[in-house]
Amino acid sequence: MCRNSNAESHMDAKRGNDVIIVGAGVAGSALAYSLGKDGRKVQVIERNLNEPNRIVGELLQPAGYLKLLELGLDDCVRDIDAQMVHGYALYKDGKSVKLPYPLENYDADVTGQSFHHGRFVQKLRNKAASLPNVELVQGTATSLIEEKGTVKGIKYKTRGGQELTARAPLTVICDGCFSSFREFLAVPKINKLSHFVGIIAENCQLVYPNHAHVILGNPSIFAIYPISSTEVRFLIDIPAGLKLPSISNGQMAHFLKSVVALQVPKELYSAFIASIDKAQIKVMPVSCMPAKPCLTTRGALLLGDALNMRHAITGGGMTVALHDITIVSKLLKHVLNLYDTETVTKCTQHFYNIRKPMAFTMNVIADSLYKVAISSDDESREEIQKACFDYMSLGYSFSSGLVGLVSGLNPRPCSVAINICGVAIYVFGSILLPVPSPKRVYSAARVTLGAAAAVIPIILNEV
Repeated sequence: MCRNSNAESHMDAKRGNDVIIVGAGVAGSALAYSLGKDGRKVQVIERNLNEPNRIVGELLQPAGYLKLLELGLDDCVRDIDAQMVHGYALYKDGKSVKLPYPLENYDADVTGQSFHHGRFVQKLRNKAASLPNVELVQGTATSLIEEKGTVKGIKYKTRGGQELTARAPLTVICDGCFSSFREFLAVPKINKLSHFVGIIAENCQLVYPNHAHVILGNPSIFAIYPISSTEVRFLIDIPAGLKLPSISNGQMAHFLKSVVALQVPKELYSAFIASIDKAQIKVMPVSCMPAKPCLTTRGALLLGDALNMRHAITGGGMTVALHDITIVSKLLKHVLNLYDTETVTKCTQHFYNIRKPMAFTMNVIADSLYKVAISSDDESREEIQKACFDYMSLGYSFSSGLVGLVSGLNPRPCSVAINICGVAIYVFGSILLPVPSPKRVYSAARVTLGAAAAVIPIILNEV
C-alpha cells in the first residue's frame, strides 16, 4: 500500500490542481470522476469535447461492466440505448456455435454491454463534469512541463489559439492510440496489425439475439454486434499485408459486396448489402503495443491506449482501462499529499506491476486469437482454425475457459497457459487420430509448431 507520511491534506484548494488529465475519452473521463469523487481537484484537457464518432470501443466485456459498478459509473450505460451482450456466436464455413459468457456466479444485470461509443463517452464526461472539483477544458495539449526531471504539468492551446499552462503534482496521459506523449514516458513498440472497416445496418435482426457474431472468414475475421435497439455494427478486419481498398472510387464497396457479403450469415445478407449503399463506411487502423513505461518517470502516468493496446477484435480495451483506473484510484486514495513525489512515484511503479495479470490475459488472448483468425495460403493455418472451431464447439469448460478469458472474468496468466495448451493438445490430437501414421505425425507437428511460432512472440512481448 502506498502511504504518505506528510499530514498536509490534498483538500487544500490553495495548491491548485491535484491532477491534470490529458484526454477525456473512456479512461480520462472515468479517472477524472473517480479522483474527483475522492476529493481531488482535477483538470481535464481534451482536444474535442464534441461527441466522438468511432467504430471501436463499442463492446464492453462483463469484467469491464463490473469495474463500472465499482467506480459508480454503471449509470453511464443507461439512457443511451445500450444492448446487453450475453456472449458470442462463432461462425466458420457456414457452421455456427453459441458461446455464452460464464456468468453463473454473477447477478442477472452483469453482462457485456454494446453501444454507440460516442454516447457512452459523453455520459462519462457529463458524470465527471457534474463534480464541482472536476473541470473539463477543450484544448490541445502541446508539450509537457518538465523541471529537474519531474513532470509538473502541460502546455496546451485553446480553440482560439491562446497558449496556456496547467500545473499539478501529477499529470496523467490518456490521449488514446495516437498519443502525442507516450514516447516521452515509455519505450513504445507499436505493431500495425490491420485496418477495421466499419458499417452500420439498420433494423437488422441478429441470428443469435444479444450475442456478438464472430466470423472466421477470408481474408480475416469480422464481427457483427448490436450498438442500439435498431442498429447492428459490421466490423471487418483487413490485415496489414493487404492493400486497403479505396472508399472514394468504390473499391471498398465492391470488396464488401463481392468478398465479405458472401461470408455473412444468410439471415443478415440483405441488410448488409443494403447498408453498403446507404451507410457511411468508416476505416480505422488497428495496432497492438505492449506496456513498456519508463518506471523512473516522476510526476506523470500513462493510462489507456496511450499505455497499452491489443487487437480490438475481442473488445478488451475499455475493460483493461477501467480495471487500471480502479487500481490507480485505490493507490492514490492513500496518498495525502501528491506533492510528495517519491511516494507518488512508488505508487505509479506499483500500479504498473499490479495491472499485469489482467493486461497480460486480455492482450495475449486478443492477439493470439487474431493471429489464428487471419487467412493464409499456409494449409496449417486453416487446420488450426478448423481445430479451434471444433474445440470451442465441444462446450463445457472447453469453450467457457476461453470465453472467460476474453470476457476478462478470469484474468490469470496461468489460465491463459492452460487454455492455450488445451487447444494445442486438441489440435495435435485431431490431426493425429484416429489412426496415427508418419504423415499424420508430421502434419500434426507442423501445425503445432506453426501455432507456437505465432503465439510465443506475443507472450514474450508481454513478459
